[in-house]
Amino acid sequence: MREEVVAGTAFRHVVFVRGRARSTTLHVYLDGDGSPWRGGRPSPDPTPRNPLVLDLMALDPEPSVYLGRPCYHGLAGSPLCSSALWTAGRYSEEVVSSMEAALRDVMRRGGHERLVWFGYSGGGVLAVLLAPRFAGTTDLVTIAANLDIDRWTQLHRHERLDGSLNPAARPPLPAAIRQRHYVGARDRLVPPEVTARGPVPRESIVVVPGYDHACCWRSIWPDVLSEVGREPLPVR
Repeated sequence: MREEVVAGTAFRHVVFVRGRARSTTLHVYLDGDGSPWRGGRPSPDPTPRNPLVLDLMALDPEPSVYLGRPCYHGLAGSPLCSSALWTAGRYSEEVVSSMEAALRDVMRRGGHERLVWFGYSGGGVLAVLLAPRFAGTTDLVTIAANLDIDRWTQLHRHERLDGSLNPAARPPLPAAIRQRHYVGARDRLVPPEVTARGPVPRESIVVVPGYDHACCWRSIWPDVLSEVGREPLPVR
């Protein structure tokens, strides 16, 4: 992987790119929220410490990009950054539109026309918000995604994310986008019912027995990748 810094709208984004060959299809990986809070106060650096999403991308043979959020990965000290961008506004229009602009630049330079999205936890929220903005989106995969952020904050008695867009309050994604949403049956941070309340087809939800929020997504990732491009199985 090679690291780059890409301009969004008002913000810069750290990206990790894997695969040098020009390709019409790009796999886009979005990470979780990281550490928005520390000791009851906004964290000075919200960057995720768990390399899970980078590990998943390393298992992917297709050209891929890990798209960082505004102010993450050492950029929190930038003049326009404020803690609202990783706390109440972590899924705001400001965040989403800047990530959109950064990805369009990556696509232009790489000659990419089609997109496959992979979003983990809060990255799944952003994937659902971003995917319909790109006409070239073909597939969307989320892992342990809190797709109803109001229900999620109620469940954990957190403050509402009033500055954020809630996927559950938005229209369903275009029918042409193939979707799979994986959740761990033992996930207490994002229980399956929180994912299922998002704007997603019921048949696209896959509950994995024995898995929780972090374990053991690496072990099944080759199988997850093999499902890209296939229609979800019908509900039985």
